[in-house]
Amino acid sequence: MRDLRKLISEMSQDTLSEGLRHHIASATPITQPVFRPGSDKFFDLIKEARIAWARGDLDPQLIDPWLMSTDLGEWGIHEGKRVPLDFPMPEEIAEAEYKGRQVELGKPFRVSGGGHKFAVYVRDPKTGNVKKVQFGAPGLKVKLNNPARRKSFAARHRCEQKNDKTAPGYWACRIGRYPHLFGGKTYYKWW
Repeated sequence: MRDLRKLISEMSQDTLSEGLRHHIASATPITQPVFRPGSDKFFDLIKEARIAWARGDLDPQLIDPWLMSTDLGEWGIHEGKRVPLDFPMPEEIAEAEYKGRQVELGKPFRVSGGGHKFAVYVRDPKTGNVKKVQFGAPGLKVKLNNPARRKSFAARHRCEQKNDKTAPGYWACRIGRYPHLFGGKTYYKWW
């Protein structure tokens, strides 16, 4: 953690944010934040709560001691990007906009009609745009329960080499990880 003593001395009770004042007035624990976890306001609230807690301005029942021992609310640099510390980050944002409507990224779904069986929305790293990737032949069944067929498919399609999420082959090789799509109950890996 950074030098909290300096920040504490700069902060006074009158400068508490509206979010933290709400938590104090309603006796709502900081672990039930008024802001969406992962938002800038969320991180600001946690950082401000840590400072107020260290100063003794917060009721101990509002604060989880474990939370105060983390670096949540602080930022660092990872692979050249600014990232929040002690906050689990998904590989990519869970929702985005595609042709004017909200869609979930990285979650395959069944397609009704058309030339493919499944589709998934992904963000193209080259352009930053969201695109729909379709895969799977509509006339063929997904036969994952046979180990020999899984091994043959993986070898034929070179599944271990597929790393491009914008390519249909990447998702075809990983369809076993989404058993709800083909009526299965068992999670399969091709290789």
